[in-house]
Amino acid sequence: MMKVSLFATCLIDMFQTNVGKATVELLERLGCEVDFPKSQVCCGQPAYNSGYVKESKEAMKNMIKAFEHAEYVVSPSGSCVTMFKEYPHLFEGDAAWHEPAVKLADKTYELTDFIVNVLKVEDVGASLNGKATYHSSCHMTRLLNVKKEPFTLLNNVKGLEMENLENSHNCCGFGGTFSVKMGQISEQMVDEKVGCIAKTNAEYLIGADCGCLMNIGGRIERKGQPVKVMHIAEVLNSRM
Repeated sequence: MMKVSLFATCLIDMFQTNVGKATVELLERLGCEVDFPKSQVCCGQPAYNSGYVKESKEAMKNMIKAFEHAEYVVSPSGSCVTMFKEYPHLFEGDAAWHEPAVKLADKTYELTDFIVNVLKVEDVGASLNGKATYHSSCHMTRLLNVKKEPFTLLNNVKGLEMENLENSHNCCGFGGTFSVKMGQISEQMVDEKVGCIAKTNAEYLIGADCGCLMNIGGRIERKGQPVKVMHIAEVLNSRM
């Protein structure tokens, strides 16, 4: 049995625990033994992106130690997985931490990447009736190069009709601290994204990063659009 350690991320831990639950249930159904290192906290990305490099490294060291025992680390967040992949660069020249950082980066996978390319599964046996569209998040596509895997899995969900999303690779305007520091620009970006979603007449908006989904979902709710926002882990764990 393949042993997997869940990297839950801050947003899932605090706001979207249902995504973490769906991830665990999905992995277990696919034959994995899942554990949850309780010492994990933030990966350090918000502090690092705000320029607090020295301070962020303390969080990074904690995460390296938290997952030191893991065979595989899997997370339903391309953004946070990307941060783990940056650790080797950030600890370059550090005799104590560089090698452990490399080991962590090498064994860490975004959820759909892990399912398709490690477990070699393309149909997880999910079913969800309705029309859906998919938002491709920046970190997954541009930095992790995880592009086809979500669509491979979604196209095999029984009853789900996928619609192409116009300008699908455009940023939704979240960008972590960007949405706070550049609120007016962020608002214009998410309005463009929500407009494209509306054109599809989709019942579901699916994504693989909780930050994007929180941002887009909030705008959809404010505009009163009848679209349900779902993380891909929830879709792949569906039996409807």
